[in-house]
Amino acid sequence: MNLENPTRENLDYMINELKVHLKLVNTSIIDPEEYHLENYEKVYDIYTMVNKKQGRLSMMELEGVLQELGSIRKSKN
Repeated sequence: MNLENPTRENLDYMINELKVHLKLVNTSIIDPEEYHLENYEKVYDIYTMVNKKQGRLSMMELEGVLQELGSIRKSKN
C-alpha cells in the first residue's frame, strides 16, 4: 500500500491506524467517513508524525493531534 497516493482506501487506513496508535478508549469519535479526501495531505502528515513516534505521544501532543483531526473533519450539516 502506497500511502502517498490520495485514495479513499488509504485515507480510511490512516484514520483507523491513528485510532490504534492514539490508544483511544472511545474509537467511535474518529470515523474515517467524516474526512474529505481533499484533506488527505493533512491526515497523511499527522499519520506520519504519529507513526514516527510509534504512538508514544505526550498528553500535549495527543491533544494537539486530536484537535487537528477535529478541525479537518467534515461538518455535520
